[in-house]
Amino acid sequence: QVQLVESGGGLVQAGGSLRLSCAASGSIGAIAAMGWYRQAPGKQRELVAQITRSSSPNYAGSVKGRFTISRDNANTAVYLQMSSLKPEDTAVYYCNARPYDGPAYWGQGTRVSVSA
Repeated sequence: QVQLVESGGGLVQAGGSLRLSCAASGSIGAIAAMGWYRQAPGKQRELVAQITRSSSPNYAGSVKGRFTISRDNANTAVYLQMSSLKPEDTAVYYCNARPYDGPAYWGQGTRVSVSA
């Protein structure tokens, strides 16, 4: 089992920045990749960014160049630095941990609101 706890969401004006953090505990060694997803009102959950154990990141096209994902070497935390935020970035952001085997784990989510 893996437990994920997010923090860092909030309200920010367009053009501003926020940093999300996700602390992982439990069976850390079973995690192959960690990432962030988001779900806006009335929309499906979508991948924002993901990073593997080899630190190879990938991003959704809509955030590339504005968001940066990183993790600590122990694989106990993953971060999402969000810059140049836009109103369309408003969503609940979820931390995700994908194990080598079995279903993914999810955090409870942290809300990000970007005002115009």
